[in-house]
Amino acid sequence: MDNKKNPWPVLSFFFICLSLNNHLSLGADTISANQSLSGDQTIVSKGGNFELGFFKPGNSSRSNYYRGMRYMKVSLRTIVWVANRETPVSDKSSSVLRISDGNLVLFNESQITIWSTNLCSTSSGLLEAVFLDNGNLVLRDGSDNSSKLLWQSFDKPTHTWLPGAKMAYNNRTKQNVRLISWKNSEDPAPGLFALELQQNNSSYIILWNKSVPYWNSGPWDGNIFSWVPEMRVNYIYNFSYVSNENESYFTYSLYNPSNISRFVMDISG
Repeated sequence: MDNKKNPWPVLSFFFICLSLNNHLSLGADTISANQSLSGDQTIVSKGGNFELGFFKPGNSSRSNYYRGMRYMKVSLRTIVWVANRETPVSDKSSSVLRISDGNLVLFNESQITIWSTNLCSTSSGLLEAVFLDNGNLVLRDGSDNSSKLLWQSFDKPTHTWLPGAKMAYNNRTKQNVRLISWKNSEDPAPGLFALELQQNNSSYIILWNKSVPYWNSGPWDGNIFSWVPEMRVNYIYNFSYVSNENESYFTYSLYNPSNISRFVMDISG
Protein backbone atom coordinates (compact mmCIF):
# COMPACT_ATOMS: atom_id res chain seq x y z
CA MET A 1 0.00 0.00 0.00
CA ASP A 2 1.41 3.39 -1.00
CA ASN A 3 2.04 6.13 1.52
CA LYS A 4 -0.63 8.80 1.31
CA LYS A 5 0.32 12.40 1.91
CA ASN A 6 -3.17 13.82 1.96
CA PRO A 7 -3.32 16.29 4.87
CA TRP A 8 -5.35 15.51 7.97
CA PRO A 9 -7.03 12.32 6.68
CA VAL A 10 -8.04 11.08 10.09
CA LEU A 11 -7.30 13.83 12.55
CA SER A 12 -10.81 15.06 13.00
CA PHE A 13 -11.79 17.88 15.31
CA PHE A 14 -15.20 18.56 16.59
CA PHE A 15 -16.76 21.74 17.87
CA ILE A 16 -20.05 20.62 19.29
CA CYS A 17 -22.99 22.43 20.81
CA LEU A 18 -23.20 22.12 24.55
CA SER A 19 -25.91 20.64 26.70
CA LEU A 20 -26.11 19.34 30.23
CA ASN A 21 -27.77 16.11 31.30
CA ASN A 22 -28.58 14.56 34.65
CA HIS A 23 -26.96 11.24 35.45
CA LEU A 24 -26.83 8.86 38.39
CA SER A 25 -23.39 9.25 39.90
CA LEU A 26 -21.37 8.93 43.05
CA GLY A 27 -21.43 12.71 43.22
CA ALA A 28 -17.65 12.89 43.15
CA ASP A 29 -14.65 12.67 40.87
CA THR A 30 -12.83 10.05 42.96
CA ILE A 31 -12.95 6.32 43.61
CA SER A 32 -11.34 5.79 46.98
CA ALA A 33 -9.98 2.53 48.40
CA ASN A 34 -13.32 1.65 50.00
CA GLN A 35 -15.54 2.54 47.05
CA SER A 36 -16.57 0.75 43.86
CA LEU A 37 -18.43 1.61 40.68
CA SER A 38 -21.05 -0.70 39.14
CA GLY A 39 -24.23 -0.67 37.09
CA ASP A 40 -25.39 2.82 36.16
CA GLN A 41 -23.16 4.52 38.72
CA THR A 42 -20.71 7.02 37.27
CA ILE A 43 -18.11 9.49 38.40
CA VAL A 44 -17.86 12.97 36.89
CA SER A 45 -14.78 15.18 36.61
CA LYS A 46 -14.76 18.10 39.03
CA GLY A 47 -15.72 20.74 36.46
CA GLY A 48 -18.33 18.52 34.82
CA ASN A 49 -16.48 18.06 31.54
CA PHE A 50 -16.29 14.26 31.48
CA GLU A 51 -18.17 11.25 32.83
CA LEU A 52 -16.89 7.70 33.43
CA GLY A 53 -19.43 4.87 33.29
CA PHE A 54 -20.74 1.91 31.33
CA PHE A 55 -21.97 2.42 27.76
CA LYS A 56 -23.18 0.43 24.76
CA PRO A 57 -21.56 1.50 21.48
CA GLY A 58 -23.51 2.84 18.54
CA ASN A 59 -26.97 1.34 18.11
CA SER A 60 -25.90 -2.15 19.10
CA SER A 61 -28.67 -4.44 20.31
CA ARG A 62 -26.16 -6.82 21.90
CA SER A 63 -25.73 -6.85 25.66
CA ASN A 64 -22.13 -5.72 25.44
CA TYR A 65 -21.14 -3.03 27.93
CA TYR A 66 -17.89 -1.11 28.12
CA ARG A 67 -16.44 1.08 30.83
CA GLY A 68 -15.56 4.34 29.13
CA MET A 69 -15.33 8.13 29.27
CA ARG A 70 -17.56 10.55 27.44
CA TYR A 71 -18.01 14.29 27.14
CA MET A 72 -20.68 15.58 29.54
CA LYS A 73 -21.28 18.89 27.76
CA VAL A 74 -21.96 17.42 24.33
CA SER A 75 -25.48 16.47 23.29
CA LEU A 76 -24.34 13.61 21.05
CA ARG A 77 -22.74 10.87 23.16
CA THR A 78 -19.04 11.02 22.31
CA ILE A 79 -16.75 8.36 23.78
CA VAL A 80 -13.11 9.38 24.19
CA TRP A 81 -11.60 6.41 26.07
CA VAL A 82 -12.50 2.77 26.73
CA ALA A 83 -10.99 0.54 29.41
CA ASN A 84 -12.18 -2.95 28.39
CA ARG A 85 -12.32 -2.31 24.66
CA GLU A 86 -11.58 -5.97 23.80
CA THR A 87 -13.56 -7.60 26.61
CA PRO A 88 -17.14 -6.37 27.07
CA VAL A 89 -19.31 -7.36 30.01
CA SER A 90 -22.85 -8.69 29.64
CA ASP A 91 -24.17 -7.73 33.09
CA LYS A 92 -23.15 -4.24 34.12
CA SER A 93 -24.99 -4.39 37.44
CA SER A 94 -22.66 -7.08 38.78
CA SER A 95 -19.50 -5.82 37.08
CA VAL A 96 -17.40 -3.70 39.41
CA LEU A 97 -14.61 -1.13 39.02
CA ARG A 98 -12.58 -0.80 42.22
CA ILE A 99 -9.09 -0.52 43.64
CA SER A 100 -7.62 -3.94 44.34
CA ASP A 101 -4.05 -5.03 45.23
CA GLY A 102 -2.52 -1.70 44.24
CA ASN A 103 -4.38 -1.39 40.94
CA LEU A 104 -7.60 -0.02 39.53
CA VAL A 105 -9.38 -3.16 38.33
CA LEU A 106 -12.55 -3.91 36.38
CA PHE A 107 -14.20 -7.22 37.30
CA ASN A 108 -16.88 -8.81 35.12
CA GLU A 109 -20.09 -10.47 36.29
CA SER A 110 -18.10 -13.57 37.31
CA GLN A 111 -15.67 -11.38 39.28
CA ILE A 112 -12.88 -12.16 36.80
CA THR A 113 -10.43 -9.36 36.03
CA ILE A 114 -11.00 -8.10 32.47
CA TRP A 115 -9.06 -4.84 32.74
CA SER A 116 -6.45 -3.46 35.12
CA THR A 117 -3.92 -0.65 35.40
CA ASN A 118 -1.51 -3.58 35.62
CA LEU A 119 1.10 -2.02 37.90
CA CYS A 120 3.87 -4.43 38.90
CA SER A 121 4.79 -2.68 42.13
CA THR A 122 2.06 -1.90 44.62
CA SER A 123 1.94 1.18 46.79
CA SER A 124 1.79 0.90 50.56
CA GLY A 125 -0.29 4.07 50.73
CA LEU A 126 -4.01 4.67 50.47
CA LEU A 127 -4.71 4.66 46.75
CA GLU A 128 -7.39 6.65 44.96
CA ALA A 129 -8.48 6.99 41.36
CA VAL A 130 -9.24 10.61 40.43
CA PHE A 131 -11.01 11.73 37.26
CA LEU A 132 -9.46 15.04 36.20
CA ASP A 133 -11.34 17.69 34.25
CA ASN A 134 -9.08 17.29 31.19
CA GLY A 135 -10.31 13.71 30.74
CA ASN A 136 -7.32 12.06 32.41
CA LEU A 137 -8.09 9.26 34.87
CA VAL A 138 -5.20 8.95 37.31
CA LEU A 139 -4.26 6.48 40.03
CA ARG A 140 -2.31 8.04 42.86
CA ASP A 141 -1.38 7.74 46.52
CA GLY A 142 -3.99 9.76 48.34
CA SER A 143 -2.61 9.36 51.84
CA ASP A 144 -0.35 12.42 51.71
CA ASN A 145 -1.78 14.45 48.79
CA SER A 146 1.11 13.18 46.70
CA SER A 147 1.30 14.63 43.19
CA LYS A 148 3.15 11.56 41.89
CA LEU A 149 0.97 9.58 39.52
CA LEU A 150 1.22 5.79 39.59
CA TRP A 151 -0.82 5.43 36.38
CA GLN A 152 -2.79 7.68 34.02
CA SER A 153 -5.15 7.03 31.13
CA PHE A 154 -3.37 9.71 29.07
CA ASP A 155 -0.53 7.17 28.68
CA LYS A 156 -2.97 4.52 27.45
CA PRO A 157 -5.30 6.23 24.95
CA THR A 158 -7.67 4.31 22.72
CA HIS A 159 -8.71 6.19 19.56
CA THR A 160 -8.79 9.77 20.85
CA TRP A 161 -6.05 12.33 21.57
CA LEU A 162 -7.29 14.93 24.05
CA PRO A 163 -5.73 18.36 24.70
CA GLY A 164 -2.89 18.11 27.20
CA ALA A 165 -2.11 14.46 26.47
CA LYS A 166 1.11 13.34 24.83
CA MET A 167 1.56 11.38 21.61
CA ALA A 168 4.96 10.07 22.53
CA TYR A 169 7.84 7.74 21.77
CA ASN A 170 9.79 6.44 24.78
CA ASN A 171 13.47 6.63 23.86
CA ARG A 172 14.42 4.25 26.66
CA THR A 173 11.84 1.48 26.32
CA LYS A 174 11.38 1.99 22.53
CA GLN A 175 7.61 1.99 22.96
CA ASN A 176 5.02 4.23 21.35
CA VAL A 177 1.84 5.79 22.56
CA ARG A 178 -0.61 4.80 19.82
CA LEU A 179 -4.06 5.86 18.76
CA ILE A 180 -5.85 2.79 17.41
CA SER A 181 -9.17 3.04 15.60
CA TRP A 182 -12.28 1.19 16.69
CA LYS A 183 -13.06 -2.01 14.79
CA ASN A 184 -16.37 -0.51 13.69
CA SER A 185 -19.03 1.83 15.06
CA GLU A 186 -20.52 -0.99 17.14
CA ASP A 187 -17.24 -2.41 18.45
CA PRO A 188 -14.48 -0.40 20.20
CA ALA A 189 -11.99 -3.27 19.90
CA PRO A 190 -8.73 -2.29 18.13
CA GLY A 191 -9.30 -1.77 14.41
CA LEU A 192 -7.10 -1.64 11.31
CA PHE A 193 -5.51 1.80 11.65
CA ALA A 194 -3.02 3.19 14.16
CA LEU A 195 -1.34 6.58 14.52
CA GLU A 196 2.10 6.84 16.14
CA LEU A 197 5.18 9.04 16.33
CA GLN A 198 8.06 7.68 14.28
CA GLN A 199 11.27 6.64 16.02
CA ASN A 200 14.09 9.22 15.65
CA ASN A 201 11.81 11.39 13.52
CA SER A 202 9.43 14.20 14.44
CA SER A 203 6.67 12.99 12.14
CA TYR A 204 3.56 10.88 12.54
CA ILE A 205 2.61 7.88 10.47
CA ILE A 206 -0.63 5.99 10.12
CA LEU A 207 -0.14 2.26 9.96
CA TRP A 208 -2.57 -0.10 8.28
CA ASN A 209 -2.93 -3.50 9.92
CA LYS A 210 -0.43 -2.34 12.59
CA SER A 211 2.58 -2.47 10.25
CA VAL A 212 2.06 -1.07 6.73
CA PRO A 213 2.71 2.71 6.35
CA TYR A 214 -0.46 4.35 5.05
CA TRP A 215 0.04 8.09 5.62
CA ASN A 216 2.85 10.39 6.79
CA SER A 217 2.58 13.86 8.26
CA GLY A 218 6.10 14.82 7.25
CA PRO A 219 8.61 16.12 9.82
CA TRP A 220 7.87 18.93 12.26
CA ASP A 221 9.58 22.18 11.28
CA GLY A 222 8.90 24.00 14.53
CA ASN A 223 5.51 25.32 13.44
CA ILE A 224 3.79 22.75 11.22
CA PHE A 225 4.15 19.24 9.82
CA SER A 226 5.72 19.68 6.38
CA TRP A 227 3.07 17.63 4.55
CA VAL A 228 0.20 19.36 6.31
CA PRO A 229 0.45 22.94 4.97
CA GLU A 230 -3.08 23.72 6.19
CA MET A 231 -1.57 24.07 9.66
CA ARG A 232 -0.24 27.48 8.63
CA VAL A 233 -3.78 28.78 8.99
CA ASN A 234 -4.33 27.63 12.53
CA TYR A 235 -6.23 29.68 15.10
CA ILE A 236 -7.34 26.69 17.15
CA TYR A 237 -4.41 24.57 18.33
CA ASN A 238 -1.13 25.37 20.02
CA PHE A 239 1.25 22.47 19.34
CA SER A 240 4.57 21.84 21.06
CA TYR A 241 7.27 19.25 20.45
CA VAL A 242 9.71 17.99 23.10
CA SER A 243 12.61 15.60 22.59
CA ASN A 244 15.13 14.46 25.19
CA GLU A 245 16.97 11.31 26.23
CA ASN A 246 13.85 9.90 27.86
CA GLU A 247 11.13 10.60 25.34
CA SER A 248 9.97 12.51 22.28
CA TYR A 249 6.40 13.74 22.15
CA PHE A 250 3.86 16.19 20.82
CA THR A 251 1.19 17.77 22.94
CA TYR A 252 -1.32 20.49 22.22
CA SER A 253 -3.65 22.94 23.87
CA LEU A 254 -6.51 25.10 22.62
CA TYR A 255 -6.11 28.84 22.16
CA ASN A 256 -9.69 29.10 23.37
CA PRO A 257 -10.08 26.64 26.27
CA SER A 258 -13.87 26.94 26.13
CA ASN A 259 -13.86 25.06 22.82
CA ILE A 260 -14.41 21.31 22.87
CA SER A 261 -12.04 19.55 20.52
CA ARG A 262 -10.31 16.21 19.98
CA PHE A 263 -8.19 14.34 17.45
CA VAL A 264 -9.52 10.95 16.40
CA MET A 265 -8.06 7.89 14.67
CA ASP A 266 -11.14 7.04 12.61
CA ILE A 267 -12.26 3.56 11.57
CA SER A 268 -11.96 4.59 7.90
CA GLY A 269 -8.27 5.47 8.14
